[in-house]
Order: sequence, then structure tokens, then C-alpha cells
Amino acid sequence: MKTLAELQAIRDRMKDNVTMRSGTGSIRAVVGMATCGIAAGARPVLSALVEEVSNLGLNEKVTVTQTGCIGLCRYEPIVEVYEADKEKVTYVKMTAEKARRIAKEHLQNGHIVTEYTIGAAEK
Repeated sequence: MKTLAELQAIRDRMKDNVTMRSGTGSIRAVVGMATCGIAAGARPVLSALVEEVSNLGLNEKVTVTQTGCIGLCRYEPIVEVYEADKEKVTYVKMTAEKARRIAKEHLQNGHIVTEYTIGAAEK
């Protein structure tokens, strides 16, 4: 970083991420970031989800945030998706690649990726 314009560009890029994480979108994606989640790889999942939501232009529609313990440690990393008037969807054993797919298929197109849900994991 050598100029004020570069600093401003970084600020603007990060501002979108902060807004996405504290916004009021109609869809909320929550990543479990307690110790067990972080140990299982939740940080790359959160980063991939934030990045993909931004790349897809879903910042106004989707809020990506984090929480503490969800209580299902053996299924970490966990992402829960909340939409008004719909049941919560719990995705388990997530990876960054799976998070990108969730962003494209579920958050953008409304199609639940059932093979990543807790129901599929319990079978």
C-alpha cells in the first residue's frame, strides 16, 4: 500500500464484508465458531462463505455471521441457514468447497443441498 487511493480501496472492500456480517439480509447464514468449530476448520468455511456471497452479489440478501457453540461438536464445522417463514437448515462437516456450493445453490438459488445437511449425516 503506497497511496491513499489504495488505502481507500482496501477500506471499501472490507466495509462490504463488515456490512455483510452485521446486515439485515432476508437470509442469515451462521457459522459455529466455538473452539470445537475452529479446531474442525470453521475459519476457512466462514471466509469462503463471506467471499462467495460477495462474489455472487448477494450482500443485500444474505447476512453471514458467526456464533459460539451450536452444541453438535461431532458435526463441526456447522453452518445454519435461517430464512423467514422457513425451517432452519443445518449443514454439517463443512469445508470451504462445500460452503461455496451452499452459497451458489442454497443462498443464491434457494435449493437446499441435502447431502450436506444434518439429516443426511445421521443416516
